[in-house]
Amino acid sequence: MLSIDLSGKKALVTGGSGGLGSVMSCVLAQAGAAVAVHYGKDAHAAARVVAQIRQAGGTAISVAANIADPEAVERLFQAVDQAFGGLDILINNAGADGPRASCADSDPAQWQATLAIDLTGPYLCARRALRAMLGQGRGVILNITSVHEFIPWAGFSAYTSAKAGLSMFTKTLAQEAVAKGVRVVALAPGAIKTPINEAVWRDPRGLADLDQKIAMGRPGDPQEVAQVAAFLVSDLASYVTGTTVAVDGGMLIYPDFRHGG
Repeated sequence: MLSIDLSGKKALVTGGSGGLGSVMSCVLAQAGAAVAVHYGKDAHAAARVVAQIRQAGGTAISVAANIADPEAVERLFQAVDQAFGGLDILINNAGADGPRASCADSDPAQWQATLAIDLTGPYLCARRALRAMLGQGRGVILNITSVHEFIPWAGFSAYTSAKAGLSMFTKTLAQEAVAKGVRVVALAPGAIKTPINEAVWRDPRGLADLDQKIAMGRPGDPQEVAQVAAFLVSDLASYVTGTTVAVDGGMLIYPDFRHGG
């Protein structure tokens, strides 16, 4: 029977206390990885994820850090090194979409704040992870982008720009690291039922509008994304690097065009 085996692997999931990050953390642990659950502010949420993993017999710690701060990122990785003795998997998941505003009406400080979390944070974490992975000749970095690396989203130019940038960042890092045995991949979720968009999928009208944008006619479950993430960081995906895998129920095939243009 083919199964995802991450036994002996050490993983760090940024934003691991949140909706999608918490499920990815648990799925990695179920596959055998020791997981560092990163959080920005909500220590209680991170503690709940760690407790869930430990109750199931897994290994986990929680670590706080501002991932947009180079010194805080260094302390984050030192804590993971101290707890696990190295790192094999980095999932750059922490992100924020920021407040909605047209570019003409937007606040430059909000633009910078969104890019700091969504692009600078992954850069700083990948930079630190690569120093270890390149030296040991193995490792996987998985960047969580979004279907909005492909699809524009009016009012969220900082978010879409950051996710598109993270896609090219993924490709560039993959090109740099491939000769040393390190893979870098991106995963682009579509509309997933997480707390960040709960107001939409809890509202019947909002859900109906959302369903029309998805070829499969429903939002995804976080578990469906987490299982693909676990596959991509496992040896089953050993020939995959420098690309984005969309887990979107068919948003990117533009279901409105099923009946012609």
